[in-house]
Amino acid sequence: MTSLPSTLSTRLQSITGIDPELRPATKPQFGHFQSNVALRLAKQEGKPPREVAQRIVDELDVSDICEPPELAGPGFINFRLKPETLAAAVTEQLNDERIGIEPAAESQTVVIDYSAPNVAKQMHVGHLRSTIIGDSLNRVLSALGHTVIPQNHIGDWGTQFGQLVEQILEEGVDPMSLDLVSAEELYKRASAHFKEDPAFADKARKRVVLLQSGDEQTLDIWRKLIEISKVAFNEVYARLGVKLTDDDLAGESSYNDDLAKVVAELEASGAAVIDQGALCVFVEGFNAPMIVRKTDGGFGYSTTDLAAIRRRVNQLHADRIIYVVGAEQSFHFDQVFAVARKAGFLPDDVSAEHVRYGMVLGEGGKRLRTREGGSMKLVDLLDAAEEKAAPAVAMAAIKYADLSSGLNKDYVFDIDRMVATTGNTGPYLQYAHARTHQVLRKAEADQIPVPDKITVLDEPAEQTLALLLPRLAEIVNEVAETLQPHRLCGYLHDVAVAYSTFYEQCPVLKSEGDVRGSRLALCVATQRVLATGLDLLGIQAPDRM
Repeated sequence: MTSLPSTLSTRLQSITGIDPELRPATKPQFGHFQSNVALRLAKQEGKPPREVAQRIVDELDVSDICEPPELAGPGFINFRLKPETLAAAVTEQLNDERIGIEPAAESQTVVIDYSAPNVAKQMHVGHLRSTIIGDSLNRVLSALGHTVIPQNHIGDWGTQFGQLVEQILEEGVDPMSLDLVSAEELYKRASAHFKEDPAFADKARKRVVLLQSGDEQTLDIWRKLIEISKVAFNEVYARLGVKLTDDDLAGESSYNDDLAKVVAELEASGAAVIDQGALCVFVEGFNAPMIVRKTDGGFGYSTTDLAAIRRRVNQLHADRIIYVVGAEQSFHFDQVFAVARKAGFLPDDVSAEHVRYGMVLGEGGKRLRTREGGSMKLVDLLDAAEEKAAPAVAMAAIKYADLSSGLNKDYVFDIDRMVATTGNTGPYLQYAHARTHQVLRKAEADQIPVPDKITVLDEPAEQTLALLLPRLAEIVNEVAETLQPHRLCGYLHDVAVAYSTFYEQCPVLKSEGDVRGSRLALCVATQRVLATGLDLLGIQAPDRM
């Protein structure tokens, strides 16, 4: 379903030869859309802008969808869509099962790397944005027919497990008696023990070697730590309503067998060279090389990330790889992508994108921390929200606050503002959705039929709402391309505001005939757009509030 703005823009461009930069009108008296294309052409042609604008209007045929275009100011062209055009567009969307969201012309396999908590540690506020943003991108790209493969790159390997396993053995703890909270407390004891007791530190280092060499006792404890961590992770995912499952786990340990192969390929191709005893890859534009093998023969997490790209291309057949990771990792991923390109692990026809996001802040714009100064636990944030509102509303508040902020921006976690049913919040959108159901329930109770066609759109509030609804598909495609969910949030908020104005200014059930039928159908169309849009954000759309 081609959107009306796209149709107008295409016709304008066929005459002007340049992008007309069609924009929504700034005020209702200017119609529905405006273009300043005449002003830009006038500079090139050395003619008065209004003369150029008049020539464009004379050549342009949009009589099938618009009232006659009008000139304004120094040479703006204003367009007002015909009411019947708007009615037809919303009716088409209303009767389309996909409400206008068509599958992408070329389906891709998209790998999205997100969430990535650490084994034996509780998820903290730093995991909130990655999990929520990644889930929304998963939903949007899936809705467009792409094959999405989530990858939860959990931290399940490294020297800390030598300390953990050794502490468990020293204390005689049954790992399966632990939950994630007690496992984290045990880790803190192990870390302190490691620093204070040289003998324990030596045993912990040897335990790492045993883990890496496949010692069964060590592996058994390690596996149990992963199992109790997965249980806790899945509880958080269930509360958040995200789609991640155990099938999506691809921890650091899963790449162990690939690391030596990656390094061997880098060395054989000449991409990597020995520098001061370490194997390094130098890439133009970076002030430091990537170390892929340390002087002691060990591998760093950069090597693991190269192995992950290599597998995602070769085995998962990714066309597009997306990493949802904090902005502080920008240099790392820029370098990983550059090295992967140089090594041939990342072909030119496979895109790799780092979706950078800012921090969640507390009062006063400072980093959100506990009173003790540690990282705020994610479950504590969720609990705080649910103390203020029902779970579905609380999760909507948290998700919308996160997604509606531009990803690069930090935002303040202000739960009182976030759970409000007024303003630019998730609960406000839920309330608008519930209000559409309230009207439709009353219509059903009064045995008033709801038509599948809109015929009358005479009131400005009706037209404003009708103008917005068919844009859903356009916005979803924008999010898929730009990976910026706040665009969908902004659109849905505009729809909710327009519906509120329509609800207040245009009586639905008290009207009669075709007017009542059209307004009821407009309520159904609004309900479907809000429900679909909220689902793409991972937010529940309740029928009642």
